[in-house]
Amino acid sequence: MPTPAWSTNDDGSQLSAGRGETALTVGGTFVFNPETGKSEPKPGTSPVAEDPYQYMADVHCRSGGSDTPDRGCLTMTCPPKTPGGEAGTPVIWRQAPKSITNPVWTDYPAVSGPTCLYGPQPGNVLADIAARILTDFRQLPVNPGTLQAQPLPHTLKGAPTNLYTSTTEQSFNVTILGQTVHLTAIPTSYTYTFGDGTTLGPTPATGYSIPQSEWLTTDTRTSHAYTDTGNYPASVTTTFTGTYSVNNGPPLPINGTLNLTTPPITIQVWKTERALVADTCEQNPQSWGCPGTEPQ
Repeated sequence: MPTPAWSTNDDGSQLSAGRGETALTVGGTFVFNPETGKSEPKPGTSPVAEDPYQYMADVHCRSGGSDTPDRGCLTMTCPPKTPGGEAGTPVIWRQAPKSITNPVWTDYPAVSGPTCLYGPQPGNVLADIAARILTDFRQLPVNPGTLQAQPLPHTLKGAPTNLYTSTTEQSFNVTILGQTVHLTAIPTSYTYTFGDGTTLGPTPATGYSIPQSEWLTTDTRTSHAYTDTGNYPASVTTTFTGTYSVNNGPPLPINGTLNLTTPPITIQVWKTERALVADTCEQNPQSWGCPGTEPQ
């Protein structure tokens, strides 16, 4: 059996992949969800915690191998993607617990039947993708979302100004080293920069819109009270974690994050003044404090 290919991840952990019974192993704490057929974060833990399973692309899916014609292995072909290019190799994705030495590999339930891997050494291709996936992840055209404020553009000094953001999980299909790779960017935390030298976060709170009747009176988890008048550029930085899968293989965690900041919005902070007046604005539109009048 050929020797597996090894690569080192950013955190010093090793990724391994090769022909035969070897596995592509990555750091990160995931559990298998039979309802979705995916490896997902365990509730209450970090989205990049360690997956208890290891995976491999079994290249025995060919004549003389361990699989039979009814699996589609012997009849499946993987033609070159480009003229004169190399033909692909049919593989079956398998999984096994990391905690077991010399495990019995079982078919990965989320992928039925063989899929194609391209490259003269499929295992090496998987390891090479794993070694560079964070760089490719950080180059995706992920939308950072938007920042909203209530009220906007004017708010009052000392009153709570409600800020909230909106962004979504985003998926991309790209080609890396000749392989089809599906990447998913998942927003997980937010850091609010209020423009006056203060910040909030990172926090999992996206905030939310509140009724106009509650503006300037209601504190929310993401509201902020400005202590001085002026114009302040506010923004929010979203931290995305990610997963990737190669040629419809199992989703694997990306060991690293992507941080994106929204364009700033200008919040104009005013102050209030009180005075006794003889008439209402309906009685005298030129009365002190009425719209369009100059401060006295």
